Amino acid sequence: MDAATEVFVAHRNLLFTVAYEMLGSAVDAEDVLQETWLRWMKVDMEQVRDQRAYLVRITTRRSLDRLRTMSRRKEDYVGSWLPEPLLTAPDVAEDVELAESVSMALMIVLETLSPTERAVFVLREAFGISHDEIAAAVGKSPAAAVGKSPAAVRQIAHRARGHVDARRPREAVSPGQTRAVLESFQRAFETRDLQGLLDVLTPQIVLISDGGGVKQAAPRPITGAEKVARFIIGGLGKADVVLTSDHTLVNGNPALVLRVNGEIDGVIAVRVEDARIAGLYYVRNPEKLTRIGSETPLTLRSTR
Repeated sequence: MDAATEVFVAHRNLLFTVAYEMLGSAVDAEDVLQETWLRWMKVDMEQVRDQRAYLVRITTRRSLDRLRTMSRRKEDYVGSWLPEPLLTAPDVAEDVELAESVSMALMIVLETLSPTERAVFVLREAFGISHDEIAAAVGKSPAAAVGKSPAAVRQIAHRARGHVDARRPREAVSPGQTRAVLESFQRAFETRDLQGLLDVLTPQIVLISDGGGVKQAAPRPITGAEKVARFIIGGLGKADVVLTSDHTLVNGNPALVLRVNGEIDGVIAVRVEDARIAGLYYVRNPEKLTRIGSETPLTLRSTR
């Protein structure tokens, strides 16, 4: 392995995590990594003082460019759009900071930020990158305003953090607590127990389902425990199939994989508040389920 390849491999999982947190799509994150690799192969390594920072800078710029393309795709997307769920190893769940940064709940909040705000928030909050380096990373992409100073980046970071804090879960919930709530939810929907579902849902719960126009899904978010519970029971009642569900780890957090007649039908991730489900996210789009068969390595750190 030549020196440039060795460096890239050492940072690859970190770079993928940066791109995925910025894009919410593993497919697009892989494309960004390919573009980063091609750019890296043209670099004179003797002129690079900080290899990690240089690679993160390339990845950030490519991700910002990719966001422009994705925004056009989302405008034409059928129904609600959810991030692509990733099957992750237990070590991701054990890293509290990482598990929160890639959780479906937070990834959905990040969708409400502008591309530059999202890049600044991800690089600063998740990866602890300095304002100076972030300014260098976001300042030369067509998707970002050119010439961002470190002072401007600080302001963007403050604004983005306030926006996210106002919408992120109010309290930290352990994997064990989330798993217990999921078990109650699982029992209720498998037995078509309407009252059991109502007991495990908060009154203001929001359900978002993503079928991508390929699988049936609610065209818009559904709000309220009664409406969500009846939507779930109604959908199950129409299905003359064998429906099973299994506990797993998705994006570093407990989740359920639903199977119909043994085939993966979708992934359910949740946001838990006060020991009940406040957010329910159901991804059914087959194009977004390709990463459920094998674990995707995520990390906030490089291997060197």
